[in-house]
Amino acid sequence: MKNILLTISYDGTDFCGWQRQDANGVKNVRRTVQGELECAIEKLIGFETPLCGSGRTDSGVHAEGQAAHFFSPIDSFPVKNYIRALNAILPRDIRIVNAEERPMHFNARFNATSRVYRYFMYVGEDADALINRFAWCIHFCPNIDALNEMAAFLKGEMDFDAFSASGDKSPSKKRYIERAQFFYERFFPSGKEALVFEIEANAFLWKMVRSITGTLMNLARVNAAPSAFKKVLDGKNRKDAGPTAPPTGLFLYKVNFDGIRRH
Repeated sequence: MKNILLTISYDGTDFCGWQRQDANGVKNVRRTVQGELECAIEKLIGFETPLCGSGRTDSGVHAEGQAAHFFSPIDSFPVKNYIRALNAILPRDIRIVNAEERPMHFNARFNATSRVYRYFMYVGEDADALINRFAWCIHFCPNIDALNEMAAFLKGEMDFDAFSASGDKSPSKKRYIERAQFFYERFFPSGKEALVFEIEANAFLWKMVRSITGTLMNLARVNAAPSAFKKVLDGKNRKDAGPTAPPTGLFLYKVNFDGIRRH
């Protein structure tokens, strides 16, 4: 028996999120990333086996480096061969980027020390069709220095009630932010520059990154002082925050397993 850790990339546009959705005893009633992966693994190893992800992504959210593990009974099968074998079965909007063996006690969710998300925005009046699939088109040019002053308040452990969705059932709204920053980066495949918001934390609340992004851009649109964002953060009231940014531009960029485990 081997414990296999997969690194997974997917275009989330046509998925109802990461988590498999079953109803009334029927499996995979909606198309999900986990559901597609578990079907592919079953075809490869010959029987049903659960896949445990490092976290969930919502409908329309993408991933460059999602992490998930499963147990395979095929000891003779080289681990790296899972990359090509699974990609031959999976639909084109899911790709296995890497496969590696981990100790039997390893868990992709509970051993993760941090998750890194990137939110991509295209600054301009018109974005081409491919950019529209993977970025949020904003029709103004924000002050990146002011945005980074606001993002600097996102550091350490704090309460994120102001950025939690109404349906979030997390017992605690506290999360530990390692870093948050804005920068420009060339955007594949057009080569145009995108404004990127990158944030790393031990974990995230449901729609938390999108709520923070929407609030920051709402404040940047009216040239608000950086202290306005801290006021929203300290106020812990969702009504004071801005709109939730669309899922289009959000990517689970990387999952880390070698950092400090905060809690």
